[in-house]
Amino acid sequence: MTSPSARYTYLGPEGTFTEAALRTLPEAATRELVPMVSVPAAFDAVRGGEAEGAFAAIENSVEGGVNATLDELATGAPLMIYREVLLPIAFALLARPGTRLSDVKTVTGHPVAQAQVRGWLAANLPDAVWESAASNADGARLVQEGRFDAAFAGEFAAARYGLEPLATEVHDNAHAQTRFVLVGRPGRPAAPTGADKTSAVLWLREDHPGALLELLQEFAVRGVNLLRIESRPTGVGMGRYCFSVDAEGHITDRRVGEALMGLKRICPQVRFLGSYPRADETAPQVRAGTSDGEFAAAADWLARAMDGRV
Repeated sequence: MTSPSARYTYLGPEGTFTEAALRTLPEAATRELVPMVSVPAAFDAVRGGEAEGAFAAIENSVEGGVNATLDELATGAPLMIYREVLLPIAFALLARPGTRLSDVKTVTGHPVAQAQVRGWLAANLPDAVWESAASNADGARLVQEGRFDAAFAGEFAAARYGLEPLATEVHDNAHAQTRFVLVGRPGRPAAPTGADKTSAVLWLREDHPGALLELLQEFAVRGVNLLRIESRPTGVGMGRYCFSVDAEGHITDRRVGEALMGLKRICPQVRFLGSYPRADETAPQVRAGTSDGEFAAAADWLARAMDGRV
């Protein structure tokens, strides 16, 4: 049996875009890759010590955040993000051998896929009925079983499920990308690279005018650029939300660390989700007055002022 320290879980079955993205990580070649029925199942395997890491989509450039992943990171036993991968997304319409495009009356795929092929469907299969599947590869499996006529999935899934592509390079947006993250149990973040991202979940102490602005100001006054902010319901009542954020920089950067400390003072709960290398390797534009050197100089000035040496 493979040791949990040599196992990564991911949203299955085999042939998903998640698996394709996971296999781009060099360390994936030395791990057993285990497909799971859902994102919660993949993450719970890590929480339970059955796997070292779990890999899942967290954001799509067309649809935005992937709710299942965002909610898993905000609730339950804490997990941390250690890596991210960006994967360009284009779909193939897969069907059983002998099927013609005119034969397709029912189609399936992941709900996120539907938003990325809606225009193509309207133009090419306007009367086809869509029903969502747990994943794109699961949709291909359902077509193999005869449950649907065709499925939108990666072209690489065709051979795995004995299907043939009726169309390839299907997308409404040629620049569509999906962002995936590798999560594990909490530990020390990776060393800063100079092109990093920090993620966290923030809870409001109370709902009042300007409450969200107060959170944003903790980043703004320290020159920390937010790359993403999304609200998610907390489940404790209507209108009660937490905020999932990605910020430029690493927790060891003074501007980022001090922003997190400021948030910890005003929020009833802050869940640190990790600092990790950006997949696009884009370094932040550090505003004047917010570099580590300038923070250190200000702290030195304050110490001298307290000693009467200024």
